Amino acid sequence: MGKIILRRLFSFLLIVAFIASIFVYPNWYKKQVNKLKGMYYVAQGDKALRKQDFQKAIDEYRYGLKLYPEHYGAWFNLGNIYVAYEDYYSAVDAYGQAIKYNPNYVLARMNYGIISVEKLGNFDEAIDQYNKIIGIRRKLVYIPFVFNNLRSYKTNIGLAYYNRGVAYRQKSTYLDQDWAYQQQYLQEAIKSYQEAVKILKKDYDARYNLALAYHLNKDYNLAGLTYCEAIQLAPMNYEAHYNLAVLLGHLRYYKEALSEMYKATTLISNNTGDTNRQRYVFDIMNDVTRKIMLDEDGMKFLMEEFNVGHDTKAEITYINGKLVASDDLDKAMLKNFQTCASKNIFINEEDF
Repeated sequence: MGKIILRRLFSFLLIVAFIASIFVYPNWYKKQVNKLKGMYYVAQGDKALRKQDFQKAIDEYRYGLKLYPEHYGAWFNLGNIYVAYEDYYSAVDAYGQAIKYNPNYVLARMNYGIISVEKLGNFDEAIDQYNKIIGIRRKLVYIPFVFNNLRSYKTNIGLAYYNRGVAYRQKSTYLDQDWAYQQQYLQEAIKSYQEAVKILKKDYDARYNLALAYHLNKDYNLAGLTYCEAIQLAPMNYEAHYNLAVLLGHLRYYKEALSEMYKATTLISNNTGDTNRQRYVFDIMNDVTRKIMLDEDGMKFLMEEFNVGHDTKAEITYINGKLVASDDLDKAMLKNFQTCASKNIFINEEDF
């Protein structure tokens, strides 16, 4: 009997203590209630987002975040929706809130930087975000066949270096400043790209942009060699072929330039929806051709057969103006487009 009374007394005291704590710490309890309600509305926002009902998602997220502003995932999703609506200032504000409540939120910092550069021209803000990502030190966990965050961590660092290079290169190009500052920012871009390619070893964009930065910096040997590296990684992308052709033309290697320009025009001709760029590439190719025609050896070069079937029996077939793939053609094209015949020019030349 005494034990029952003691248990009831203890339960009563707990209830009294709980009620008293509500009066003593009302703000804490209110915050917990708001957090639960906020989580509910955020979940409704997630549901609307999955259905691509963006306006409903915005409304649910906003209401949920009023109640529970610390939900950094909701801020991140809200930022992505604003990007879809091209409301870029609201997007970076939302990403900034996500970072405020989770300073190690790499994706939010990455998106903040990309939008700042590509849409708002705020290079310094972007560079600051990328530097923060590079400075984040995570605890690496490796459990064989179960979990490994080393690869994703290194990839994020590589992407931060790459995007920082993009920001510095654009800053050097677009801002109205003297030549010394342009060179300084271009050198920073090169350093960033160099770090990126150490990590993103198979990434075409990192190699191509490093080559482009070398090209802009008039480091022609390094530019040519790095364009060739980009071509080996992604031979069916026309940009590296095209820029290599421009570089070779500038160095008066017209026949080699035409070879690369031919590849670029072949690739871009099969890429629909970019007629202005196609026309520009064809104009450059015609200009290179005219220069070759002024040379006797160049005329002989133009008279030779020039297609992907140099050393294969593959035949090129067109249907409705489009290149039709076959196994032999695929192999022949890949081998031809992957071969950077002008590479020796940059290896043998010490300086241009």
